[in-house]
Amino acid sequence: MAALLTPLAACSSSGSAGSSGSSDAGEKPAAADRPVTVTVTPEGEKVPAGEPVKVTVTGGRLTSVTVTDGEGHRLAGEVAADGRSWVSARKAVPGAAYAVTAATRTEAGTAKTTRTAFTTASADKVNKVDWRPGTGTTVGVAQPISLVFDHPVRNKAEVEKQLRITTSNDTEGSWGWIRDFSGRDRVDWRPRAYWKPGTEVRLNAELNGTDSGADGGWFVRDYTTTFTIGARQIVEVDLDSHRLTLVRDGETVRRIPVSGGTPGGDKRSWRGTAVLMAKEGTINMNSETVGLADAYDKMVDYSMRLTWSGMYAHAAPWNARYFGNSNHSSGCIGMSDANAAWFYAQVRPGDPFEITGKDTKGVVEPGNGFGAWNVSWEEWRGKSALR
Repeated sequence: MAALLTPLAACSSSGSAGSSGSSDAGEKPAAADRPVTVTVTPEGEKVPAGEPVKVTVTGGRLTSVTVTDGEGHRLAGEVAADGRSWVSARKAVPGAAYAVTAATRTEAGTAKTTRTAFTTASADKVNKVDWRPGTGTTVGVAQPISLVFDHPVRNKAEVEKQLRITTSNDTEGSWGWIRDFSGRDRVDWRPRAYWKPGTEVRLNAELNGTDSGADGGWFVRDYTTTFTIGARQIVEVDLDSHRLTLVRDGETVRRIPVSGGTPGGDKRSWRGTAVLMAKEGTINMNSETVGLADAYDKMVDYSMRLTWSGMYAHAAPWNARYFGNSNHSSGCIGMSDANAAWFYAQVRPGDPFEITGKDTKGVVEPGNGFGAWNVSWEEWRGKSALR
């Protein structure tokens, strides 16, 4: 960021000794024309970040204010109706140098320009964000917007205030703070009900200059993503009848015989609504990574992740004799190679899997993948830090 030549000072339009202001007016003001005093906060060098820039005047009015950082980016803001103050819409960010130019006019009409500068202290710790879905994607009707933070977020309300969702059809939804399966802080935005197909969605996370709070550090960048909602596809999985049904726009496309998790122990499947997180293709699956003692270690085709804890839908040709008649997997939803290949080509991340069955491990938790749909709307809204 470019260095600035003039340190911050509370500036006066009188041009007296010690003032950093410079006048553009060519004539000496009349005796009755009292000077304007301009005050800029914050002031100085290496001042704390995280507060708006404020410019106030006495003895006259502001006509314009420009605040730019060392890279030439402007902080937007508006002069108050009475002309006495200006406040930036965004906060000063860590490790930045700002130049402030304030144009004023005295009560008698004399114009003046005051220039000053200040710098902010660098962040001693930086918080970063991993977000989903990626920009430019088309996702299913159950896809949440999900932000996972590298470090703890104590100032949840301040962070949530910086997160803005806009949709093409004013979709109702809410942020909810949860604990990610990794143990990190996470905030998701989900609609009240499944998205309407064709909805265009934009996230503006204007986090730069926001303090996470104790142990969390500062955010030093903004995050933006845009995506579109695809067709209404719902995957109905009945573990009691051992059938998977793909329903598109209310019409049944295909029923597939499957085998779910073995009843009576840790190999049972989850129930409730899981959301397809990613299509991972051919991957190595090892039971030791999910805490199962009788280790398996094999390459698995057409793998579709449903939870962070390791529940997938995938091809399982070694389990062929159980498809459609019993549950005999290690927790995943297995099907034939042919059916898996077809199904893999049909679904997209964000499609909901609505799973039912009597003998399961329980309902998918909100942080285990995208399990927010297993929480009532009122309970979900209650997880917002702004309610």
